[in-house]
Amino acid sequence: MKHFLPIALLVPAVASASVVWKGDFETGNLSQWTRTQSVSSDRLQVVSDVVREGSYALKTTVRQGDDPINASGNRNEVVYMTDEASGSEYFYKWSTLFPEDYPSIDTWQLFAQWHQGGCCGSPPLEFYVVGEEMFLRVGGVNGKVVWQSPLVRGHWNDFVLHVKWSSDPSVGFVEMYKDGELVVPKTMAPTQFSGDRNYLKLGLYRNDTVSPVGVVYHDGFTMGTTLEDVMPPPPPPPPVVESTPVPVPIPVAQVPAPAPTPTSGTPPPASTESPQARTPVPGGSQSQQPGDLDYSQAQGCGASASGGMPVVTAAGLLALALYTRRRHALARSRARNR
Repeated sequence: MKHFLPIALLVPAVASASVVWKGDFETGNLSQWTRTQSVSSDRLQVVSDVVREGSYALKTTVRQGDDPINASGNRNEVVYMTDEASGSEYFYKWSTLFPEDYPSIDTWQLFAQWHQGGCCGSPPLEFYVVGEEMFLRVGGVNGKVVWQSPLVRGHWNDFVLHVKWSSDPSVGFVEMYKDGELVVPKTMAPTQFSGDRNYLKLGLYRNDTVSPVGVVYHDGFTMGTTLEDVMPPPPPPPPVVESTPVPVPIPVAQVPAPAPTPTSGTPPPASTESPQARTPVPGGSQSQQPGDLDYSQAQGCGASASGGMPVVTAAGLLALALYTRRRHALARSRARNR
C-alpha cells in the first residue's frame, strides 16, 4: 500500500533553470547517482510502495556485517559527486522516513552526509540518529551540533538545507527548514575541511556494533541554487468573494379559507374530532355530538330548539283553553244538580 502523506515541499514537474541536479529516483532506478556502496542489490532498492512524492523512493537496508568498502562501520549508501567548491552556495531538499520498527540504539547511525574528498574521519556535515534523537553536526567530530530533534517513526521528515561551503567559520554557514518551518536560522560554521571538496552520500551508515536490521527510506533529492528551486512558496489563498445578503422574506399572516358551503342534498362532512377530545363547555354536555345544540348558550331571537318557541306557546294556549272549558263544564253541571 502506498504511503502518500501530505507533502509540504513540492518540486515543479519541470525543473527550473537553476536546479543543478535531481536524485529523486523517478527514473525507477539508481541511474541518477554516481555510484553505490552496497554489499548487494537488495540493500538499495528503488520501490513504489512507500513514497513521499512521485512514483518511486529509495529503500535502504543495513544488516550487521554489511561493509562494502572495508572501512569502519556498516553501510549501504548511494553516492553523488556534488563536488562543491569553496565559496559555493547551494540549496538541498530531500525527505527521509524511519519505519515504526527502526531500532533505537545508543550509538551513531548516519542517514545523510557530505563527506570530505580526502580520506577518513567524520565528515564536515552529517545527519545522524542516536537513540531517540536526530542531529545535524557541522565541522567534523569536534564540530558544532546546530540542530537536534526527537526521532518520530512512520513520518516523512522533509529537509531543506541551505549551505555556503567554506572551511572559514566566518564565511561558511548552514540554514535549515524542517517540514516547511525554519528550524536552524543562518548559523556560521566551517562546512568544509581545508583544501577538500565534498560529495554526497545518502542511505544508512552506522556503528558496526548495531545488530538489529535497519531500514530507512529516502525520496525527492534535489539540488538547486535558490530556495524556490527546492521549496516553492505556498499557493496564494483563494480570493475572497463578498456575498450579497439575501433579503429575508417578511412572513404574511395566513387567513384561513372560508369553509365550503354544502351543496343541497350533500350532508356536511363529519368532524374528525374525537368526542372524548372535545373541551367541555361549562353547563353543557361533554357527550354532545357534532351538530348538537349547546343548551347552555343563550338562544337568539327567533331561534328554535326541539321545534322552536312558537310550538311551545301554542301548546300552552291549548292547555289553558282546555282547562277553561273544563271549568265551565263543571259549573254547568253543578247548576243542574241544585
